[in-house]
Amino acid sequence: MRIAKWVCIGWLVACAGLAHQNAIAQNMQMLGGVRVELATTLGPIVVEVFPRVAPLSACDFLSYVDAGSYKGATFYRTVRLDNDHGEPKIEVIQGGLQDESKGRPPVAHETTQKTGLKHVDGALSLARGAVGTGGAAAFFIVINNQPGLDYGGARNKDGQGFAVFGRVVRGMDIVRRIHQQNANAPTDDAYLKGQLLSSPVVIESAKRLGGAPKECSPSR
Repeated sequence: MRIAKWVCIGWLVACAGLAHQNAIAQNMQMLGGVRVELATTLGPIVVEVFPRVAPLSACDFLSYVDAGSYKGATFYRTVRLDNDHGEPKIEVIQGGLQDESKGRPPVAHETTQKTGLKHVDGALSLARGAVGTGGAAAFFIVINNQPGLDYGGARNKDGQGFAVFGRVVRGMDIVRRIHQQNANAPTDDAYLKGQLLSSPVVIESAKRLGGAPKECSPSR
C-alpha cells in the first residue's frame, strides 16, 4: 500500500489519467455497448454502439449490419478545416450507402441532450438534413471534439444537433487516414465541393463482435 501510494503521489498526473480511463471504461460497460467491426480497404475499424441510451439510432445501425447492407458501402466524404463550407468548422468522415434511396426509413431524432452522448473524438453519429430525416444509411465519425454538433450547437440552425449512438474503440488511425484522403471527386453541389473522396474507401464487410441485447435483436 505504501509503495502504491508513493507511486501515485510521485506520478499524480499519470494516476489521475489512469483513474479517468477506468471511469470511462466502467461507464461504457454500463451503457451495454455492442461492438461491430467495419472491415475497410484501408484496415478494420471497430465501433461500439449503445442501444440502451440511443435505441432508435443504434438499432437502426445494427439493422444495416445484420442485413449485410454495408457490404460494398463506402466512406465517401471527408470534412476538414481546409474544405468545410459550414460554421462552426468541423472535422468528420461520412460513410454508408452510396444510394441512400435503398436505405430503410429514417428514425426519430435522438438528441445528445436526451442520450448524454457527445460528439467527442471517435463518436459515431447519424447524418441528417431536417430533424427526423436521419438514419444509418448515412453516418459519420468525428475527428477531435466537435461540440458544435451537439444539442444547442451552432452547426445546425435548428439547434437540435446530430444523434450520437456509438464510438470508435479501435481503428482511429484508419479513420484519420480516410480523413486525409484526396477529395476532388466532381459534384454539382457547391456545399460538397472538395469533400467527396476521389477514391471512396470501401467497407468490405460489417459484422457484430458481441451478442444482441434484447433492445434490438437481429430480426428488428
